Order: sequence, then structure tokens, then C-alpha cells
Amino acid sequence: MMTHGDTTGDFEKSEGWLDWYDGPSTPTFRLPEGSVDAHCHVFGPGGQFPYAPQRKYTPCDASADQLFALRDQLGFDRNVIVQATCHGSDNRALVDALQRSGGRARGVATVRRDVTDDQLAELHEAGVRGVRFNFVKRLVDRVPTDSLEEIVAKIAPLGWHVVIYFEAEDLPELYDFFSSIPTDLVVDHMGRPDVTKDPDGPEFELFLRFMRENTNVWTKVSCPERLSVTGPRALEGEQHAYRDVVPFARRVVEEFPSRVLWGTDWPHPNLKDHMPDDGLLVDYIPQIAATSELQRQLLVDNPRRLYWPEGV
Repeated sequence: MMTHGDTTGDFEKSEGWLDWYDGPSTPTFRLPEGSVDAHCHVFGPGGQFPYAPQRKYTPCDASADQLFALRDQLGFDRNVIVQATCHGSDNRALVDALQRSGGRARGVATVRRDVTDDQLAELHEAGVRGVRFNFVKRLVDRVPTDSLEEIVAKIAPLGWHVVIYFEAEDLPELYDFFSSIPTDLVVDHMGRPDVTKDPDGPEFELFLRFMRENTNVWTKVSCPERLSVTGPRALEGEQHAYRDVVPFARRVVEEFPSRVLWGTDWPHPNLKDHMPDDGLLVDYIPQIAATSELQRQLLVDNPRRLYWPEGV
């Protein structure tokens, strides 16, 4: 496998960093017309958009042009670009990508409690429609919930939503706070379940209960490459990779078909064991959304309702 993505400027990639895969296969699964890659990132380029001093990792560069080229190759129509933690609350790389997308991208930003209404208005004009709160301890320092409540109060009048990233073991502690958030709430990657456990077991059942009890909660059924233990190789006699994640994602898609999203997670930050072929990830979709109606909801109807409610 070839990889690609130099780091420019005064930055050196974190030791052991895996660059995104340059040369993904063309998917055999044909995406529905108007499909949205609802979770992806841009990194830098560092020489133009410096990485944050407080970052926990230094990535390879992954530009907007490279993201849009992938979009076109895979067959997506639009992107939702999520602010990467390596840029902190400096959203300039995100805004640049949105402005260069020709209206074909929306964004999820990271902001601080002292963000002003004027700054939020500028982000909204650029195409931002949400903010992200990261609770993964190895990636960010935990922010007090009262600070996050202030941010929610500021973004709610704009009709924005909140994206949350956490790991399954932390849901019990955060359950009440998450349930108190009044806006739409989007969970990254199903709350990172431990897929070696039973999808009918108590840990994943808590996540399902969280979605049942809070009808404003959506989730991304993305990142099998991040959750899988069995990995990208199909066993002999099987066609499909990441098979251990399928029962979890399929259950969510079938129970909450109008509140699920999917994205590539390109350029796949902080993976340690392999860098996925994005074409293979697209071919994973029919395993978790088995009918054309579920596929259309997952890839077209839901992300457009959340990010392009005006129908443009």
C-alpha cells in the first residue's frame, strides 16, 4: 500500500504516524445520488494553517483539495468536515475548506466559551452548523461541563447541533450531562463500543437506551476500521471486512433509521495498526444498511436534513 501526506512548515509528524492511503479502490457499491460523507477532516497544510500548540499529535498534511478529490472518486456529492483536534479552536483550515467547496460542504467547529456572537455568525456564513465536544482523554484535556453549557447556549439560536466524541466506558459518567443538552446531539462512531463484547450486552444496551430516551440524539455508524478487532481482511469464504462491527452498526441503523449518519473519517487520524482503503469502507455500507431505503436515509436524507435543512 502506498501512503501520502507530507507535513509542511515547522512541524514533524508524530512518531509512528500512519499517512492516509493514496490510491483507494473504486467502490463496487454504487452510492445513492446525492450521498454525503458526513464525517471527515482536513489537516493543515501546516505551512498555511499551523497546528495548535496544545495538540496531542502532529498529523500529516491532508488538504481540502485532496479531500474533494476523494469525494469525487468515491462518488459522494457532499462532505461534512469536522474540526480536527490537532487544530484546537483555530478553525481557519476548516473555514477555508468550506469556502472552497462551492456550497458542497458543511462544517463542525471547535469553539471556546469566550467565542463571540460575531465570530459565530462568521462561522455560520462559512457553512458551520455544529460544534464538537471531545471527551476522549488521550486526545484532549477535559473541559468543565459548565463551560460547555455556555457554548451550547450561544450556538442554540443559530440552529446548530452538538457533536460528542467519547468512549463507551465513559458513557455512565456523562449520561446525565449529555441528556441535558437541548440541541440536536450527534454521537461519533456509536460511542466507540467494545466490539469484542456482546451487541446485546449491557454496555451497548446503555448506548441504545440513551438514544431511545433522547430523541434528539443521532449517531454516526462510521469508523469500523477504528473499532474492529478482526480488521480489514475477510476470512476465507467471506466477502466483507470489519465483520465484528457489523452487528453493532446494523442494529443501530435498523432501530434508528432516521437518526444515523455515515462518514469515511478521512484522513483517519491516530490509527495504529493499518490505514484503510476508503473504497473498501464504502463497500462496507451495504452490510450495515441492507436495503436501498435504509441506504438512502443513511447517506442522503438524514445528513441533508441536519446540514442542509434549507434544501439547497
